[in-house]
Amino acid sequence: MARLIIMGGGVSGHTAASFARKWLSKEHEVVVVTPNALWNWIPSNIWVGIGGMTKEEVTFPLAPVYEKAGIDFRQAKAVSIHPEGNADGDDAYITMEYTGQGKEGQTEELTYDYLINATGPKLNFGATPGLSDGKGGLGEHTVSVCTADHAIHAALELDACVEKMKKGERQAFLIGTGHGMCTCQGAAFEYIFNIEHTLKEKGVRDMADITFITNESFLGDFGMGGIHFSMGGYATSSKVFAESLYAERGMDWILGAHVNNVEAGKVTYESLDGEMDEQEFDFAMLIPPFAGVGLKAFAKDGADITDTIFAPNGFMKVDAKYDAGAYENWKASDWPRTLQNPTYKNMFAVGIAFAPPHTISKPMSSPNGTPINPTPPRTGMPSAMMGKAVAQSVVDMMVNGATEPTHTASMAEMGAACVASAGKGLFTGTAAAMTVYPIIPDFEKYPGVGRDMNGTTGELGLAAHWVKHILHHLFVWKAKLKPGWTLIPE
Repeated sequence: MARLIIMGGGVSGHTAASFARKWLSKEHEVVVVTPNALWNWIPSNIWVGIGGMTKEEVTFPLAPVYEKAGIDFRQAKAVSIHPEGNADGDDAYITMEYTGQGKEGQTEELTYDYLINATGPKLNFGATPGLSDGKGGLGEHTVSVCTADHAIHAALELDACVEKMKKGERQAFLIGTGHGMCTCQGAAFEYIFNIEHTLKEKGVRDMADITFITNESFLGDFGMGGIHFSMGGYATSSKVFAESLYAERGMDWILGAHVNNVEAGKVTYESLDGEMDEQEFDFAMLIPPFAGVGLKAFAKDGADITDTIFAPNGFMKVDAKYDAGAYENWKASDWPRTLQNPTYKNMFAVGIAFAPPHTISKPMSSPNGTPINPTPPRTGMPSAMMGKAVAQSVVDMMVNGATEPTHTASMAEMGAACVASAGKGLFTGTAAAMTVYPIIPDFEKYPGVGRDMNGTTGELGLAAHWVKHILHHLFVWKAKLKPGWTLIPE
């Protein structure tokens, strides 16, 4: 009998646990350790944030799903990893602190044979003064759509702004990234267009000034260095595509911005040219930067080996090339394939939890030395594909005696599909449906644009909105492990 522990119950962790449990016999244990009682389909939080969906539509309780599947569910926060055991024994284990199940605050040690780190990110609101409440959480000056509860708050604040506009009071909306090293520009992109669409439907669009603020050096970078894709039979760039969308909807944008302070009704930011500026707002949704969740690691003798297991940003090291050096030396092959930790072969990291070798977008900084560029996106479809591939490798190691990972999930060798909402509505909604192959541009294989133009496409319209809405229900069905869940692709 062997035990697999998955730390984290988000997209990647839940996928890994679900498939591992399906493939393993009952003599083997699958344990999920996650601080959250609810599973959240995060891509639909933007719709909660405009009042278009409820929290109940984007979340569900994990405990009954795992109980039915035969997965041991621990509502707890993983605190530390002990991959060598301790002086009293050789069994590797983690320590965790319960956040629910009637054991709040209690700590426990749990041994493992294999460990998958799928903890996702810490929402590092504290990296920007004023964006935080002083305790690392969301502050009082801005809203967020990073969690379902945050999105509920955002919808309430939006409603308050709408009421003011109906009374003749003009409102300024500021949507984007709240730090120079943010990722998830796509979420901010979706939210600003849903805000604009909602205001239009409520008849108050003419009373709103809407501005996008981003750490991207150009619109449409999305943390992927931009995309060239086939659209309507023609080749176009994500820069031209994004700029046209913002322009035709009458929205302004601020590029290359590192927001360094947030006050009531005002942000200050540093630009790539080193200048300091301000932007006023009545409503602001600023995505925070991501960091590792703060896991520690200890050797058998109690020595702190956190720096051995984790990169400085707190994400776990895997089979990536971390010494690629200057931007000119970067290659697609720098990116990990097996997601296995190089020091401890029974540990893996998937989704946002793994440390990327470097950014995808070209690194940039201001003359003052402030880094201002997107960090790599590792969410959604790629996260799920990593979770499944690593689960396959672990099962082969547990059951079939494999000594090395048997499956790979490199972002440099996989494609991804994304449907970005630009407004919700059965007959008035729009979305951009895009496919990208490969996710990490490979300029050796695809000179010039770095990607296969036959596999990198984009379309905009109502049909794409219907697709996104259908995918919402399909993926929630899949996550609930309903009949036929394995037939729905990651």
